[in-house]
Amino acid sequence: MRVLSAMSGGVDSSVATARLLAAGHEVTGIHLALSRTPLAQRAGSRGCCSLADAHDARRVADRLGIDFYVWDFSQRFAEEVIGDFLSEYAAGRTPNPCLRCNERIKFAALLEKGLALGYDAVATGHYARLVEREHGLELRRARDTDKDQSYVLGVLDQRQLAHSLFPLGDSLKPQVRAEAAALGFAVAAKPDSNDICFIPDGDTAGFLADKLGAAPGRIVDIAGNHLGEHQGTFRYTIGQRKGLNLGVPSVEGRPRYVVGIDPDARQVTVGTSDDLVVDELHGIRPTWTSEPPRGRWRGKVQVRAHGEAMDAWIETRPDDVVMRLDSGCRGVAPGQYAVCYDGERVVGSSVISGAS
Repeated sequence: MRVLSAMSGGVDSSVATARLLAAGHEVTGIHLALSRTPLAQRAGSRGCCSLADAHDARRVADRLGIDFYVWDFSQRFAEEVIGDFLSEYAAGRTPNPCLRCNERIKFAALLEKGLALGYDAVATGHYARLVEREHGLELRRARDTDKDQSYVLGVLDQRQLAHSLFPLGDSLKPQVRAEAAALGFAVAAKPDSNDICFIPDGDTAGFLADKLGAAPGRIVDIAGNHLGEHQGTFRYTIGQRKGLNLGVPSVEGRPRYVVGIDPDARQVTVGTSDDLVVDELHGIRPTWTSEPPRGRWRGKVQVRAHGEAMDAWIETRPDDVVMRLDSGCRGVAPGQYAVCYDGERVVGSSVISGAS
């Protein structure tokens, strides 16, 4: 099989590439250039797309003796990931750029180009498993529950899965690091990426303010009482507690959280932790990774990459999903992805449009 291995420059994609080669595949290493200004992303960042990461990926490819290329997807990334990120925050929603990148770049733009060039599949270092069944492929949670990344792959459909490989799905992270060390990879002890790659300093509020500009408004409580001022609703997300800078103390001394964002009125509403509790989620633009059960079914819902999977009644419809949680969940924001599971199987995902 001819395989494009997406090499981020980290330990996971490096070991995944080595395993593909050992399995007898014809492997080409690909590093995705996603930033228009890679020099601005220094080695000290904890993202995945710095210039240093490209050099690390190339060194691994050279050690393995495979062809290696850097493909420039910066324009599409700027439009479909960064542009989406900005527009979602401006609209009072909380996007997940990593899922958007998987949806639009790694398993769309990269896969499309690879198939056009005669490759059979794209491989990544994600921790997730693919299992073949009579009705098609099933995407399942990884063996290493601490590293499981099936959530960020919940945006993929059957066609994309048919051309995807995840060589690390049955491995534990310490095993992967040991394997990298045995292969002589300098990245064996490299820290995992955990920043938004296009915000390498981690200052999301600063990035948004620079791109969207100041848009001052009011901070109010549930009753509409004025508590303070803000410089832009995009600086806030549902469930946020820090950085509120309220001039009026809470009557009961209880911590206050962001419970509502209205960018049109330039208003942020705060309340107590009890005001954050929701037990029904509404999802739009569903993507079915595998065939969903019809009608109403029992499953689990996950709304964050490393969040808890919550028991729920799930009603899957052609254009939307309704998820009724057994227990209330706090801090769910419109724009987040809700990924539905049937046991360990990923059924699909949707974008949360509302919660109550």
